[in-house]
Amino acid sequence: MQKIEFNQLDETLYYKQLDNGLDVYILPKKGFSKTYVTFTTNYGSIDRTFIPIGESEPITVPDGIAHFLEHKMFEKEEGDVFQKFSEVGAQANAFTSFTRTAYLFSATDHIYKSTETLLDFVQSPYFTEATVEKEKGIIGQEITMYDDLPDWRLYFGAIENMYQHHPVKIDIAGTIESIDKITADHLYTCYNTFYHPSNMLLFVVGGVDPVEMMSLIEANQSKKEFPEPPTLESLFDEEPAAVAMKEREIFMAVQKPKVYVGLKAKTVDLVGNDMLKHELAVMIALECLFGRASSFYMDIYEQGIIDESYAYDFSLEKGFGFALIGSDTNNAEKLIQAIKNRLKEAEDCALFTTEDVERIKRKRIGYFLRALNSLEFIANQFTRYKFNEMNLFDVVPTIEQLTVTDIQEAFTSLQGEEQQTVFKVLPVSERK
Repeated sequence: MQKIEFNQLDETLYYKQLDNGLDVYILPKKGFSKTYVTFTTNYGSIDRTFIPIGESEPITVPDGIAHFLEHKMFEKEEGDVFQKFSEVGAQANAFTSFTRTAYLFSATDHIYKSTETLLDFVQSPYFTEATVEKEKGIIGQEITMYDDLPDWRLYFGAIENMYQHHPVKIDIAGTIESIDKITADHLYTCYNTFYHPSNMLLFVVGGVDPVEMMSLIEANQSKKEFPEPPTLESLFDEEPAAVAMKEREIFMAVQKPKVYVGLKAKTVDLVGNDMLKHELAVMIALECLFGRASSFYMDIYEQGIIDESYAYDFSLEKGFGFALIGSDTNNAEKLIQAIKNRLKEAEDCALFTTEDVERIKRKRIGYFLRALNSLEFIANQFTRYKFNEMNLFDVVPTIEQLTVTDIQEAFTSLQGEEQQTVFKVLPVSERK
């Protein structure tokens, strides 16, 4: 077992790759009574076209299947797995994102028993046509519920506007029509291809003994047989730099308009430290331009153009990336123009001053250090970083090394009118 010291953060990480290819990381946290464990596969909603294990030709599965599979993993022939966790006081959950599917639990007692339960249920799929048909109705209701949420429609509407071919534009849950095509065979194909231990990561953080925990995990895995690790490759059509649609709007039962200006990233082929540096630099650039301490924010807030819903964010993964800036507003057009004007001004590198950059760097380091007190933050972020060949504990030294030039260069990935899009959710009363 490898012991990795992060002296600056006073953290010690333990790591071992098991014989079956599973990566196991354990981060003991002294003084914490709770433990948080995640078991994650490097497989998400965008992995819809791929070559199945044992096959030579690619297939395309129905949209929403990664999320559907996540739901079905909890149902076994002997009953619902949630019951097993609750019997020992553990809280279990799961989520599917664009790029990964995670199964997790948190608990203060019976940690080893719950860890075995987590490993065993994720590694023992059970799907039948009858249970799959039953689940379609449940997930269909979930899809309908999200379709009625204006903020969700705003978020995905902006992404749909940006992407011409990449499946990130498809809702993670799919559509009622797409999930209706899912069969038990589809689920087994996806499971057998993407749920091999060599494509997964187990992360444990909290009040645990790393030697005892690693021994338990190794013993559990040694009892199971797995095929040879597959060669995995999801296939994607080439994505142009330009957005798919410049502007779009829908009408819903909202009190006032909701607006997002989306910026489609050009730099989406980075991994490891290059990706970490770029991601952090873009976030600092966005805070310089649109943060709550910026002159831009002060101006539009004083004019009453935005309210407390105002937000901006940047998402970056292998193959796609985008920034979103927006708010609920009483004057959608004025807000859109203000954001576009600010982006135009950003072409003048003088907006990124050494004073602002250093202030924001200190702020982000402080935020990150506070976040390390959250086991949930560490567990969920650590895995995402690892799947992109980054290390969560390199964040602070990477921020410290960023220069104004780094910030300027990184932000050019989002600059260009062809990369801008606007999505609006308007009150029904405004429909002409």
